[in-house]
Amino acid sequence: MKYAVIESGGKQYLAREGEPLEVDRLPAAAGQAVHFDDVLLAADGDVVVVGAPHVSGASVHATVEAEIRGPKILVFRYTPKKRHRKRMGHRSFMTRLRIDSVTVPGGKSRPGEPADEAPKPAAAARKSRAARAPMAEKAKAAKPAPRPAAKKPPAKSGKK
Repeated sequence: MKYAVIESGGKQYLAREGEPLEVDRLPAAAGQAVHFDDVLLAADGDVVVVGAPHVSGASVHATVEAEIRGPKILVFRYTPKKRHRKRMGHRSFMTRLRIDSVTVPGGKSRPGEPADEAPKPAAAARKSRAARAPMAEKAKAAKPAPRPAAKKPPAKSGKK
């Protein structure tokens, strides 16, 4: 299953291929195509690519289904001992999208097509634990010298 974490309107959303997604209002009419390039994470089966901050070559294509209103949020303001109570409500405008496709660099775009060149995973770039072990032993062996004890101030005598 292909999925991606996209950024839209300063928020992050999990977009799964073929599923609906509700995001903050976008300036697009129903039936219009929307393209997201701000992909923070993209995955296709075993291939997972994490961006720093964005994944280059990854994109999400969606179609606008409708413009809807989100759930009502109640705000209750209260001042104690003053008999002041104010209740307000708010509903945000949202855009419902249908995720058409998620493009993952290194993943298969469609069954039967050759996969793109997969990027090297970050874990392979790190040294293995066995390779780092001699460095850790050296760090343990080179302990800093103990600090000398602080000198006590001279005792004050009561006589002058």
